[in-house]
Parts: sequence; structure tokens; C-alpha cells
Amino acid sequence: MGFDLDLELPDVDVLRVDRDAKGDYLIELHSTKDKGICRQCGREIRHFKGYDEWIQIRHLPVLGRAVYLRIRPRRYQCLECENEPTTSEEFSWRSPRKSYTKAYQDHVLRSLMNSTIDDVCLKEGLGEKHVESMLSQSFFGKDPLKHIQSIGTLGLDEIALKKGHQNFVVIVSSRVNDRTRVLGVLKDRKKATVLDFLKEISSELRATIKNVCTDMYEGYLNAVKEALGEQVEIVIDRFHVAQTYRKSADALRKQEQKRLKKELPEAEYQKLKGLIWAFRKHPEDLIEKDRQILEKAFTHSPDLKKAYEHRNTMTEIFDMPLSKTEAIERFQNWQESVKQTGLTCFDGFLKTLNTFQSQIANFFNEGSKVGKDG
Repeated sequence: MGFDLDLELPDVDVLRVDRDAKGDYLIELHSTKDKGICRQCGREIRHFKGYDEWIQIRHLPVLGRAVYLRIRPRRYQCLECENEPTTSEEFSWRSPRKSYTKAYQDHVLRSLMNSTIDDVCLKEGLGEKHVESMLSQSFFGKDPLKHIQSIGTLGLDEIALKKGHQNFVVIVSSRVNDRTRVLGVLKDRKKATVLDFLKEISSELRATIKNVCTDMYEGYLNAVKEALGEQVEIVIDRFHVAQTYRKSADALRKQEQKRLKKELPEAEYQKLKGLIWAFRKHPEDLIEKDRQILEKAFTHSPDLKKAYEHRNTMTEIFDMPLSKTEAIERFQNWQESVKQTGLTCFDGFLKTLNTFQSQIANFFNEGSKVGKDG
């Protein structure tokens, strides 16, 4: 391959590395274990009885390429049990009978944070049921935090299992020194479910919580305050804030496109083809064709230009190295500017900004910059 590949997987050696037609990595492994555990009596067994068939297991990507591990698990025979059963060896890095490693499962769950199941499925080449299985497999059980020493930023990220349905799970994460770790998954977003989890956190571990990053759902906020106290800093996730004001601007884009389709000649309206993507892009990502489409649209709809500019201004505020006080001042100036334009598309976001202003501005506190623009 031209470079050393450290899979960080115990009890195996790498025999060979190949690439398939798509450029993905196929890594053949050899077990270095010399014992197993009898599936019947639970004793340690060492009597080697051959190999299972080859199995293929998805692992963490390398250089943007998918990685698949291939291995033939050894079989060991228990000579103590009456029928002398055989048992295939298991590995600590793979849950029994799963087609992916635990590390890859954590990678997928981290990818879901501030994203959607559809986006992650597309990026990873997975089916929805595959991802949903990973989520359900990660539901909290008894003593969910017994191996955790420090939490840092506690994250609560909800994931909609199905579009258009109120069916959510919540990914709970920990961020310490810019390293994010998935702690597990809550089966729903109900306040009682979140509260039950938070109450499981020991007083010693609770002392390591720097802040809690979440969206604007009152159930989360109230559960955090009730379980952890008013003194714990709550940070409204930037991703969810961005979702709100971006949707506000996009709602006007939809409204104006519908109007222009009725009012403009067909040939003129066709010049706006691609507006949805040009409008949603970050200004720095625009190509010349995008700029031309936007310029044409803004000529027909000055209000759309105002909404576009104010949406981008809010994103710029979050990119600035501001203090919390300075951020609040910028928010207030932005609100006044919106009101002066006469735009109504941001009315819902303005209410949100007023209601959660302090928690949103906590994003600008030192060490609290979590989440990203959507």
C-alpha cells in the first residue's frame, strides 16, 4: 500500500491489503488468539477444531475509502461438556454476528450528530435499516456510564427515524478536548426518558460536566435544569439555530419561486433553474452560474435578496470570535435590521432568538463552540 496501516484491533494480524474495483480497501486478517469461550458451559477452551467460513466486516474508512475486513474465525471444542460442542471465537472489537466493527458503529453514530439518517446512509452507502439497527443496538442499558471518567460537554442530539413522523431517538455524546465520544442512544425524546438518563449520572461524574449542548426543545432544557441544576450552562447547538433561520429564508425562496412561475414568461422563468441549490449554498461555494441565477432572481425579487443577505449575516456572526455580550449585541442589531426590511419570513426565528437568546449566545463562551452551520 505504501504506508503502514494500524487498525487498532487487538488479537489479529494483517496478512494482506487489496483494493476492489471501486477503490475500497479489503484487508485480510489472521487471528492471534489461542482460546475461546464455550457457548454452552462458559469455560475457557483451547482445543482447536478448524475454521469457520470467511466473513466480511465493515471498519473505519481510510483516506475517504470504505474498509472491509476479511477473517476466518477459529473454532474451539469443549471437551468438558457432554456433547463436546464447538464454538467460534469472538473478538472484542466486534459485537456478535454484526457485519461491522464497534469502531465503525461509533463512527456512524457520530456522523448522525447534526445530520440526518438519509445523509449518513448516502455518505456511507448504508441502508436505513442498517443505521437504525446500529441506533437500537446502542440503547442505554444498566449502568450506562460505568466506564466513563469525564464528560466535558454533554450533547443531546435528536435523530428522526422517519421523515414526516414524530419518531425520534436521542444520541448522547461527550466531548473532552475536542474528542467526541458517543455514550449511547435514548429510545425517544420524551422529557421523562432524558431525565431518567441524567439522574443516572453519579455526583462525581456530574462534577466533570462543563456544559450541555442541545437543541431548543423545552423537554431537554427542563430535564437538564431539573437533574443537573440551574448552574449548569446550556448551549443551544449552532446547527439547530442555523436550521431555523435557514429554513426561514428558504420558505421565502419557495414562496417567491411559486409567484415568479405564475408571473414570468416561461423562457424567463427557466433562467432561474437551479435557484434552490444556488440559494442554499454558502457564498464562498458559489460558481459563476450560481451567481448569475441569484442575480436574476434578486432582480425579480428584492425581498429574496434581503432574506439571503440577512441569512448570511447571521452565519457570519457565528463565525466571529465574539464574547457572549458582543454576540447578544450583534443579535439585537440583526433583529432591528430585519424589522426595518419589512420581511416577515424571519418572524418565527425572531421569537426563537428572543426566547433562547442567552443559551444561544452561550455558544460564544470560551470552549463552548460546539456544532456547525447547517
